Amino acid sequence: MSTKFTEDVVPLTDLKTNPGRIVKHVAEVHRPVLLTSRGRGVAVVQSVVDYEEAQEERAFMRAVVEGLADLEAVARHTEGETQSDDITLVVIRRQG
Repeated sequence: MSTKFTEDVVPLTDLKTNPGRIVKHVAEVHRPVLLTSRGRGVAVVQSVVDYEEAQEERAFMRAVVEGLADLEAVARHTEGETQSDDITLVVIRRQG
């Protein structure tokens, strides 16, 4: 999802005058819109569906990172005690 500056950067006044167009746009293109005031970014508008999907993806990735950190800690703890034919089981907990 890359930003298209010609479509996804919108002055705040455009949102004030035609909010329906902005909401329809973010729902159709599945990209957030950056709202600007005096040329500076002030807020982001994103569809609820895209926001929820991004939150779920972040939670999943955090769980993966946590699981990998746990695995690394176990590996450090058991270093020198394992044999080359040992099998390691990785469990990833999905939060949600």
